[in-house]
Amino acid sequence: MPINLNELKTFLSAANKNTYANKDALKSASLRPASEDYHFEQGGFIFHDTYFGGRDFIGEGIVYQKQKPIWGMNYYGFLLKDVPEDEVYSLLREALMQDYDDLLPVRGPREYISGNNKYQNTLNGKLDRFSGTEKILLNDEIVYKCWYHGGLIR
Repeated sequence: MPINLNELKTFLSAANKNTYANKDALKSASLRPASEDYHFEQGGFIFHDTYFGGRDFIGEGIVYQKQKPIWGMNYYGFLLKDVPEDEVYSLLREALMQDYDDLLPVRGPREYISGNNKYQNTLNGKLDRFSGTEKILLNDEIVYKCWYHGGLIR
């Protein structure tokens, strides 16, 4: 069955807003020791996101269609400075919840500003194969970075 990339894009946008980015989203049962997991289903697609860690973390999001994995993304994020984790990750969640059309819905928008703090996202590629880097700046100082990449699974 061919994958409709527009449907996948729409689904990913909804999945992002109903998993980690949404501070009220419920976690699902942990599938691996010490993992944090989120699960979202809509319109024939299933998204499962699993990550490990807190201050520094690594994770993977997989989209399934008819129980078959069709798309995935890996990510690794970390703090560069000794700063309040809550402040950094609250800003990250805010950025990931934003509506935007300028990038693929795999992380956040190109830029999000809240007071003196800023989220920046650089993305290369298309939904079928991409990589990117996100940064968070507190008072113009880079304090967080995340690398991510992914694409279609065939």
